[in-house]
Amino acid sequence: MRLFLACHSNSSVQMMIKMPSSFFLVFALSSLLVSCQKQATERLPNVVLIVIDDLGWKDIGIYGSDFYQTPNVDALAREGVMFTNGYSACTVCSPTRAAIMTGKYPATIRCTDWIEGWKMKNKPLKVPDWTMYMDTSEFTLARAFKGAGYQTAHIGKWHLGEDSIYWPENQGFDINIGGWSKGSPNTKKGKFNGYFAPFGNPRLEDKPGDEYLTERLTDEAVGFIKNASSSTDGKPFFLNFWTYNVHAPLQAKEEKVAKYDSLQDTSFQQQNPIYAAMVEHMDEAVGRIIQTLKEEGLYDNTIIVFTSDNGGLIGRGKNKVTNNSPLRSGKGDLYEGGVRIPLIIRDPFSGAYGQVSETPTISMDLYLTLAKLSGISIPEKIESQLEGIDLSPVLTGHPTKERDLFWHYPHYHKEGATPYSAIRSGDWKLVYYYETESSALFNLKNDIGETEDVSDANEDVKSLLISKLEKWKDDINAQSPVPNPDYKEELESVSNSDEP
Repeated sequence: MRLFLACHSNSSVQMMIKMPSSFFLVFALSSLLVSCQKQATERLPNVVLIVIDDLGWKDIGIYGSDFYQTPNVDALAREGVMFTNGYSACTVCSPTRAAIMTGKYPATIRCTDWIEGWKMKNKPLKVPDWTMYMDTSEFTLARAFKGAGYQTAHIGKWHLGEDSIYWPENQGFDINIGGWSKGSPNTKKGKFNGYFAPFGNPRLEDKPGDEYLTERLTDEAVGFIKNASSSTDGKPFFLNFWTYNVHAPLQAKEEKVAKYDSLQDTSFQQQNPIYAAMVEHMDEAVGRIIQTLKEEGLYDNTIIVFTSDNGGLIGRGKNKVTNNSPLRSGKGDLYEGGVRIPLIIRDPFSGAYGQVSETPTISMDLYLTLAKLSGISIPEKIESQLEGIDLSPVLTGHPTKERDLFWHYPHYHKEGATPYSAIRSGDWKLVYYYETESSALFNLKNDIGETEDVSDANEDVKSLLISKLEKWKDDINAQSPVPNPDYKEELESVSNSDEP
């Protein structure tokens, strides 16, 4: 039983207890006990799902950062399970967010690129017309919790559709604070206010005293938790806390930037003091949420998940952002640096404290995992459509069934990706490149940096993984790029919109 709560007898039970008959007394006490047990069983744990934007696998202290300081996230990992083989469903944000909310691969719902996507001109391949929103017909994770009697709130970044009909309040959330179509804090297309007030967000009214966006969103999360704690309706809550940090533009408070300026060392792999300060802003937000849960007496009845939507952004030259080493590349590219991410799950009921799991996970797993950990039921038809697995056995030391993980990105990205598909099977990872109609095979156990294509020495493995990848794409009817009849190599150029 996850929570024992005080049970107050109703008036009819009280009347029977006052009767002299021992029969009625026994009956009343039995009924009262059953009622108490039922109420205790039905009182479900709270859930806080924290998704950080663009946070890389190595951007957390406990994951090996040599520069960024994240004491609150590190402490959370020591109280739960830290996954070292966590993956995002895509190398960019919107598809991963949709995967978390639907429990389905981006390719299945055809939301395969960030919304609105890069406008690449004169490329060898023509990308498909993908779905630039999360369809409101989806039975989202929020709808699942709301249907189970939870109060649902989204605070922070959304980025799952330009039109307001696709925003959180129309996708299963009772409350939406700060979630709209844009992926960066901006007022209108092409104009960025950045992280400092005024925020210019149609779902976040500016207030006196506002300064830094992450702090304001954290204030809202703290207020929501306190209100939920003091509410008399007894409802548990499901809180999506999805920060805009640490996405560009790189902006942080001056005192934090100065702190990391003073801490810089040429021996560090990670060097950007502004980005380091943004990571600290994020960590402080996590710490404040945890502290509020503790102060309100909710921490030991709250499941917390901490993760990211894609790998860390590397940047170039003077615009260098982070370093994902030993992983290859970063956000927007097809290698491990673009899709391997932190994942921490703290379930106070599992008894899992300070564990490290090498179980490969992917964004879609959070849907079924949170449902199972919380004890809520999902309609059988919906559950049969979910493409993730339940990770709750891992929290109690039990292995999950081995399965293959897939990626499908039939798009171009300015950070390096050309259209590709990929599969991870055990220690093997195969990448298929659509432009050249070729593939590469890596052994991640021996070569986490994907430096050596070992196809020639492992033709049987390569053939098997190609077969599996093709079958998966056929099964979900994945969209693929096609030759561009208007492509002219000598005139190849890039014309891009600003990515939010």
